Amino acid sequence: MNDLTQDELLYALEKAIPEIMEEHNAAAVAWNPHDWVPWAEGKNFAFLGGEDFDPTAPTALPDDVVKAVLALLLTKDNMPSYHRLMAQKASIFGAWQQVIGTWTAEDNRHAIALRDYLVVSRLMDPEAAETLRLHHMTKGKLQTPASVTDYQILDVLALLAVHELQCVSFGEKLLEASDSEVLKGIVEKVVHDDRVQAKTFANFLNAGVDANVAELIKSVDRALTELEPIGADIADFGDLDTIAPFNEGAATFVATTLVADLKLQSLDGLDEAGEAARQRVLAAAGL
Repeated sequence: MNDLTQDELLYALEKAIPEIMEEHNAAAVAWNPHDWVPWAEGKNFAFLGGEDFDPTAPTALPDDVVKAVLALLLTKDNMPSYHRLMAQKASIFGAWQQVIGTWTAEDNRHAIALRDYLVVSRLMDPEAAETLRLHHMTKGKLQTPASVTDYQILDVLALLAVHELQCVSFGEKLLEASDSEVLKGIVEKVVHDDRVQAKTFANFLNAGVDANVAELIKSVDRALTELEPIGADIADFGDLDTIAPFNEGAATFVATTLVADLKLQSLDGLDEAGEAARQRVLAAAGL
């Protein structure tokens, strides 16, 4: 099955939704962002008669950890960009509503928990962070005419699988660098969600192997080629070298995981362009 129209491909993937979402729901863990925020540490800002953020005040976390949390937060803030891409290629109604709606609701709580933690703990200037959020979400990600016309459903699913795996890699390094048990509790929840979501999108990609293997491998290759470090797409974020250690090794981790999940080492029957794409993915995984 190598010459399916996009509508036929979408329908082929749609048939896999019940089984894939059953597996997703079995692995997902429910949690409430408000449970993980140390509210007792908070106090009003000047607007309500308290004190505004003081950049000279000592903080409980190193600057690189705070910057990494902020980069992850802003990345999670930009969830609507990915939501729009999915909604453009798969109807928001019908069977795909469960897929798109579940991912959106789960991913949204990451930004809620991370922002509340940073603000309550006074680890960042909330006004500066809000300015970054407004600019970042307004710009969006891949919100261009080309993204609407060039991206197809497998491109979007591959993009999301790569995105979630990248967040897993970033989050795991954040866990290693942090001494805060509160922050670790939040990030552990985020990483678990991201890992489950990445597996869910990989399962859709596996369904794509059966439907159109050539297009699937090209979509994975494209997503890996377009991968950039977390924080790199945030205008005025500052020195990315500060958070470079948290991005280290992400591309290899993502490629290696997808090669294993999609069994790309044993994949055959590809045309010349598809095989070239497969070899690039294997090379990215160090294979």
